[in-house]
Amino acid sequence: MRGEGREVAAPSMPKKRRKETFSAAKAVREMARARVGSPKPSRLLPAQKTKPEKHKATLGKLLEEQ
Repeated sequence: MRGEGREVAAPSMPKKRRKETFSAAKAVREMARARVGSPKPSRLLPAQKTKPEKHKATLGKLLEEQ
């Protein structure tokens, strides 16, 4: 038969949640949001269309351009 030799575990109790430790930084941010409000959402920067060259042009490339 199917499942022979296996013991079926009884549903166990969920684990206790761990108590969060106090974080001064989080507390300060919460107080600031209460006074001023939440910060504006960030905006994506437009992608640069061309990347500047990393190295100076070689003599061969300079002669090709002319």
